Amino acid sequence: MTPILILILAILIAGFLVDFTLDLLNISALKTGLPPLLAGEYSAESFSKSQLYQREAGKFGLVGSSLSFVVIILMFILGGFTWVHEWVATVTDTVIISALLFFGILMLGSGILSLPLDIWSTFVIEEKYGFNKTTPRIFILDKIKSLALLLVIGVPLAALVIWIYTITGRSFWLWTWLVLSVFSLFLSFFYSTLIVPLFNRQKPLDEGPLRTAIESLAVRADFPLRNIFVIDGSKRSSKSNAYFAGFGSKRRIVLYDTLIRDLDENQILAVLAHEIGHYRKKHILFSMLLSVLQTGLMLFLFSLVVGNPIFSEALNIDEPTFHIGLLIFGILFSPVSELTGLFFNKLSRSFEYQADAFAEGLGCGTDLASGLLRLSEINLSNLTPHPAYVFVHYSHPTLMQRLCRLRKDCKTIRL
Repeated sequence: MTPILILILAILIAGFLVDFTLDLLNISALKTGLPPLLAGEYSAESFSKSQLYQREAGKFGLVGSSLSFVVIILMFILGGFTWVHEWVATVTDTVIISALLFFGILMLGSGILSLPLDIWSTFVIEEKYGFNKTTPRIFILDKIKSLALLLVIGVPLAALVIWIYTITGRSFWLWTWLVLSVFSLFLSFFYSTLIVPLFNRQKPLDEGPLRTAIESLAVRADFPLRNIFVIDGSKRSSKSNAYFAGFGSKRRIVLYDTLIRDLDENQILAVLAHEIGHYRKKHILFSMLLSVLQTGLMLFLFSLVVGNPIFSEALNIDEPTFHIGLLIFGILFSPVSELTGLFFNKLSRSFEYQADAFAEGLGCGTDLASGLLRLSEINLSNLTPHPAYVFVHYSHPTLMQRLCRLRKDCKTIRL
């Protein structure tokens, strides 16, 4: 039990206890009666169903996180990571192949352990509450496609990063930062045109009143609209969504078919006005820049310690390696990642308020409020999350908080 191993275990235990406590607080905050403010706007039946759904999903999440925690603790205490490293060493002594094999085995094991949980969540819990539209065939194909993407994109990218490390040493962080930043930018441009079609069909929104109304909204919002697409989200879930993707000629608005089905025209326009607000306020660009800076910081810190023998000694391994350094650094860096996560979530929540205000400025405030209510009811959202859980995990304000701003009614809305 070296000092580094003790520190690793302490971080893992502390992180688990904090998350477990927050999850318990969030479950305990669930109410049994409909908040008076929503009477007449939100059915008591839907509210009761949402509380049952959130409670069951929350408890199931505790089971999954507890299982993951126990497995990773046992992997450290019983020498599981050391065993995988030693087995890889009998296969190859090449740095790149060793690292890929090491993490490949860990990911395979993680995937096998999480598969029953994924199946239960999809085909039992989501099915029970009427969300699941995924067939066993689609579920299996999604897993195969995700694995294929990992092999085609993830593995070569990881190999490139490790190769850069082998030829540049500690200065690898700068070149890796550049590579990952370019890759991230590439995905931002082409994700909707290259990746999404592997899982969903997208088609241009048909000509008609809705498309005409959206084009008129884009003119009013001074938004250079290029493409409006509808995605078949209903093939997996009845939940609704909409998002803005891409830049330049690849810029597009994407509407879930469930959103078009569940909201009226004015509510859809209000939701899109909110998304356009993110574009006009440059939230997407700013968030991307901050993410790139965070990646650079992480890579720089990693470069300072990647070859430190105390990391390998923590697992009773004589020679320091890239993959052991990355494994242990990932855990030691997690407290910093949690702190930056708090900052990013707070910033994201402020961006959501700004986008809401932008939509309100276009005269869509009332429709946005009713649309948010409708989406919350359809998606069985948690209307009474615990404030501590919101502070740590929520990238969006709660429904009540958004209604407070939109309706200028903060005195009567209990946050």
